[in-house]
Amino acid sequence: MHENSETYVAEVHGLDKKGSGQAVVWRDLGEMNPKKLKLTIPLTLPGEKVKVTVEHPIRRRKKVFPEKIVEAHPERVEPPCPHFDRCGGCVWQHWAYEGQLNSKTNYVKELLEEQGFQADLVQDTIGMDNPWFYRNKMEFTFSKEGHLGLHEQGNFRKVISLETCLIAGKEMVETAMEVADWAKEHQLSGYDKDKHEGLLRHLMVRQSFETDEIMLGVFATEAPTGELAHVVENLVERVTAKFPNVKSLLWLENRDWADRTQSEKTHLLAGRDFIYDEMLGFRYRLWFDTFFQTNPVQAKKLVELAIEMGQPKETEKMIDLFCGVGTFSLPFATRVKELAGIEIVETSIESAKRNAKDNEIYNTHFLAKDARRGIDQILEEFGIPELLLLDPPRSGAGGKVMRRIGRAQPERVVYVSCNPETFATDIKELEPFGYQLKEVQPVDLFPQTVHVELVALLTRVEE
Repeated sequence: MHENSETYVAEVHGLDKKGSGQAVVWRDLGEMNPKKLKLTIPLTLPGEKVKVTVEHPIRRRKKVFPEKIVEAHPERVEPPCPHFDRCGGCVWQHWAYEGQLNSKTNYVKELLEEQGFQADLVQDTIGMDNPWFYRNKMEFTFSKEGHLGLHEQGNFRKVISLETCLIAGKEMVETAMEVADWAKEHQLSGYDKDKHEGLLRHLMVRQSFETDEIMLGVFATEAPTGELAHVVENLVERVTAKFPNVKSLLWLENRDWADRTQSEKTHLLAGRDFIYDEMLGFRYRLWFDTFFQTNPVQAKKLVELAIEMGQPKETEKMIDLFCGVGTFSLPFATRVKELAGIEIVETSIESAKRNAKDNEIYNTHFLAKDARRGIDQILEEFGIPELLLLDPPRSGAGGKVMRRIGRAQPERVVYVSCNPETFATDIKELEPFGYQLKEVQPVDLFPQTVHVELVALLTRVEE
């Protein structure tokens, strides 16, 4: 033991919400009572015994990386990605996929049990045949030195330079690496978050796995004019020559201090300012800021499950709450009499309208309003729907919206959730209004990470 550190063999008793191991060790400091030390140990699995060294000063909690796995979990595997132990993109590559899926199923069961629901309503999580190369959108960050990569695990100040990424589409990674080489060759600076200076901030890549069209968006602090014009021209030449699938190449000015991919002014460098994507035979236009499911294979399953559970009928009215660009609205609209979609983001509603028109769907009505006021307005104009679908953000729909749904009394509610925790508290609000949870189907949209999505059905039980 060094004077400034202490070494322990710790047993991992469980995982936190971020997928890191949790352990407790007792420090014998020669006093009457040993002191309790709570450890967060990334890259470990429940039940494992691991050797860790804790540096001074030691407080009650500490995050440490495992030095050695003394006793390994039977489902531990060798992570295939060379960046895994440092990059924050994935946290579970060391866990056999079956184990990840079981953990997600149990997580959903526990959250529902806490709210008094039956755990056996939860089916086994639907996984992927190939849990790699599944993402159709990635946001990479430039380090202040100008290298392209992803944030280090738990550290937004540090960017890990990447040579590969095993969860993004292969061609997306190749195009991203081309932009990285271009930045290196021209010795362009990356953005320094502390000093708020430097040129390149982020690179967004999205590709439709159906149409193969790629969008590349470079986020930078200056316009691509003046001395930069020639350098940017070189980027356009390189990308268009090597990657004919790039149908949209954008330069997005972002001078804001907030570390987000946003644009104050968008310059179209090549192609058009959107790409086409398809799902279940419907065509969608995607702009750089359009929210669209990032795992198209599993997103398709979500929509199919929602249709299966919701049982839409040609005689029925339906509301799609938090409808986005119409991912669920379009497939449902072809199966019901009329559908009203509500979404607070105006650009998404414009897209939903355009997508409906592009697909020759004319029985939809889209409203740009927040969920609560939107429901009131639609119910007034539209009447009570037999079917209501909601797909809220991670923060959930919230009590007020859920109670509003309960008072409206639709026959069936299909809830699509990207956060089982807020889902469980949201649906509890429907119980006093006579709703019963019928089934919950988790779907793994983000293999190698802790996230799990689900589709659930609630029906109104007549007294």
